[in-house]
Amino acid sequence: MADHHVECLGGKTPLQTADKPYMDALAKNGRTGRLITVPEGFPPGSEVANTAIMGYDLNKVYEGRGPLEAASIGYEMDYDDFAIRCNIITIDDGKIITHNGGNLHTEDADTLIKYLDKQLGSERVKFITGIQYRHLLVIKGGNKHIVCSPPHDHPNEPWRPLMVKAEEGWADRHDIYTDPEGGEHVRMTAQETADIINELILKSQQLLSDHPYNRSRAQRGERQANSIWPWSGGYRPSMQTLMQLYPQVKTGSVISAVDLIRGIGHYAGLDIIKVKGATGLADTNYEGKAAAAIEALRRQDFVFVHVEATDEAGHDGDLKLKMRAINYLDHRLIEPIYKEVEKWHEPVCIAILPDHPTPVEMRIHVNEPVPFIIYYRGIEPDDVETYDEESCVRGGYGLLRLNEFMNTFMAIK
Repeated sequence: MADHHVECLGGKTPLQTADKPYMDALAKNGRTGRLITVPEGFPPGSEVANTAIMGYDLNKVYEGRGPLEAASIGYEMDYDDFAIRCNIITIDDGKIITHNGGNLHTEDADTLIKYLDKQLGSERVKFITGIQYRHLLVIKGGNKHIVCSPPHDHPNEPWRPLMVKAEEGWADRHDIYTDPEGGEHVRMTAQETADIINELILKSQQLLSDHPYNRSRAQRGERQANSIWPWSGGYRPSMQTLMQLYPQVKTGSVISAVDLIRGIGHYAGLDIIKVKGATGLADTNYEGKAAAAIEALRRQDFVFVHVEATDEAGHDGDLKLKMRAINYLDHRLIEPIYKEVEKWHEPVCIAILPDHPTPVEMRIHVNEPVPFIIYYRGIEPDDVETYDEESCVRGGYGLLRLNEFMNTFMAIK
């Protein structure tokens, strides 16, 4: 949701311009600040930022998006698995046009993924359907020490120079995994893993371009979902639950349309609440998410509600859509939650923040601090009147780093 100044908005950001009275009211009556959500040396991805926001040390738990999405879709990773996020993307004229396959629907994507698995799958390689354009590739014995390029960071760039490479110093090196009995086994080299993935990319382009789904889209002049693009892989992570990290939390849940957020929730020990009509786009079921959050708060200590709409609008470079998504978030999700919990005798603490900026004029994630609000009845407000990137610089919490946000949130009595 966070962004940069945009000339056509009079030099203001979308947050400064959008209609968001409830976020502004919570900022005025609460306390604000800014948060660094990405540790040094890590990419500014949603899997990194959301894990950090929840209070985890990325140096200890980070294994990429693949394992998180595996957990979300119910694939229980084995000790020798290497799981990697597998986008279906659109390429044209040698370039990555969009990271989402032309806003692919899950039903259509399922047909394509099952087709690829039938044609390219083996005892070593497996394709598994996720949601929309976000899917999973599992390679038995694969090596995580490879360099991949997130497709949303390279719109309109040539795709061939972005293909998978071995990490420096790992081309001919093997990694080790341990089986349940304690036996050690050797994984393939990083270069062997990169070669397998690159071959799958090239073969997928041949297969998908000739698939009836894409032939129909081509006839209608629509973007084709014509290539896989694997990135952000890892092994099965080892994470404490949120309850182990924060004894204040006895029960909790996560509400999101996005696999990787559900995956973080799974490893954090949170219940996964799926809301009908939640899409991960601006047309998501905001009211359904609000109702689910309210119901969860009646019986649980902690609820993490995630909305992807502003991020997707940022990647598409769609300023009007991003501002509309901010408005929807405010009026259709935050407003009903706030109005309901204000009636309760039991106090509820509300925090609002992005995971990272996705500026519409850049169309990529950037590693910059994000503004946040913390509000509960009785909190001593600071002097901030509105919620945006500039106002929160003056916030009472100042600039926090990583798990300092969750530690602060959990310390509230």
